[in-house]
Amino acid sequence: MPKNTAKRIIAKIETYAENPASLANNVTSLKGRDAIRLRVGDWRVIMQDGVVLDVLAIGARGGIYD
Repeated sequence: MPKNTAKRIIAKIETYAENPASLANNVTSLKGRDAIRLRVGDWRVIMQDGVVLDVLAIGARGGIYD
């Protein structure tokens, strides 16, 4: 993953953690999993939302759901 992409993903995760409503159009609940998906360009961040935000996986959109 390019360094600038990693920084962008980290910034989006931090923004979501501070104010989930700000990225509501980029976050979706996943079917069959107790998790949510944050879209950051062509990258996807699979997270578990709760008191503590757990990042479960980060990957390109084509293979992250396997």
